[in-house]
Amino acid sequence: MLSILKGMLMTLRTSLRKPVTAQYPKEHLPLMDRQVGFPALTWDADVGEPYCVGCMVCVRMCPTQCMSGTMMDNPLHAEGKSPRRKMIEEFEINLGRCILCGICVEVCNFDAIEMSHEHEISHFARNGRRSDLPVLLEMGKKYQAESNWIPPAVRKAAIAAEKAAAVALTETKEAPASDTPAAAPAAAAEETKEASPDEEAK
Repeated sequence: MLSILKGMLMTLRTSLRKPVTAQYPKEHLPLMDRQVGFPALTWDADVGEPYCVGCMVCVRMCPTQCMSGTMMDNPLHAEGKSPRRKMIEEFEINLGRCILCGICVEVCNFDAIEMSHEHEISHFARNGRRSDLPVLLEMGKKYQAESNWIPPAVRKAAIAAEKAAAVALTETKEAPASDTPAAAPAAAAEETKEASPDEEAK
């Protein structure tokens, strides 16, 4: 009898508790900053072009081979407006095959691809999750705005400035004190004042 009452009391207590579940898809829980979504391409707002130079390292290293792309000459480089001689012409990721491993982000030398927060890409068509260059750039721009993404050049300059400041501080602490003339020892002063016994005999 007592166990039945305990069980009913537990049920009543649980029924009065505020629900912790969200009625998805009508309700969405906030995403954490470390949430890993599908990969997206970053955009260089200063130059007006993608950071991607079309080196295809990510395409070769992808374990599921869900990426493809082509490279072309950068017309802005010929005009002297961009430091990139090459740029991406076409790029596509089959997000239905992507396993969110992040290898493409790790091997990229230009920070041109990041793991965004996008995760809701359901489609009725089997190939409906193929994302081309404009879609990937829009995902990247959204991720850069939401995460306060820092461009690679600014990040490297900040790191270099921090290292230079640390080295300068270390050298300042380890620098020797200014040279001051040392006082003559008391024994040496006494020797100059007092003559030896042999000199007194002479």
